[in-house]
Amino acid sequence: MVAIRELLSRITADSKIFGGKPIIRGMRISVELVLSLLAQGESAAEILDDYPDLEAEDIQACLAYRHAAIALDTLAAVQVGER
Repeated sequence: MVAIRELLSRITADSKIFGGKPIIRGMRISVELVLSLLAQGESAAEILDDYPDLEAEDIQACLAYRHAAIALDTLAAVQVGER
């Protein structure tokens, strides 16, 4: 199993992409999009098929980010890397 800190390193923020919202590995794929797809019932396999640049660890990273945001009770407390 990949360590949470290692997973969260896949989540970045770039003020030039989606206004600085959390994104995956500097790509134009937001954490919000992946979490929304999962919430709508899409499976990880379906998401990976639809977004071939994503890796399984990216989906795990989105879930780890969601957990960190909830556990810390504030989004401001969740640190992401800057590009």
